[in-house]
Amino acid sequence: MTMPTLSSTGFRISKDQLIVAVPVAVVAAAGGFLLSSYLSGRSCKKGRVNTCISKDSPKVVHSCDMEDIGTKAVYCRCWKSKKFPYCDGAHAKHNEETGDNVGPLIIKKRDA
Repeated sequence: MTMPTLSSTGFRISKDQLIVAVPVAVVAAAGGFLLSSYLSGRSCKKGRVNTCISKDSPKVVHSCDMEDIGTKAVYCRCWKSKKFPYCDGAHAKHNEETGDNVGPLIIKKRDA
């Protein structure tokens, strides 16, 4: 069996070594890709959350007085509500489509 030589280094690789090294390299690359995909899915992703609410404003801020809330208020946190800043349940569709788990912020008065 002849040994191929890489140009100037004099490094030799046998056919048996290639038969083992190539599949190991492929499996390692695929494993690295799958692991990085899995880990990136677990972390917060960069990008816009708000895709349509008050886009002309540099910052979207809403405020209300506690006295105006009544006994309970439900606020949107997915940015998909047609009644923003109030929740209209749009997060359910958003979660189904994206695999996200966002839900509303619920503020209510304590029972006496």
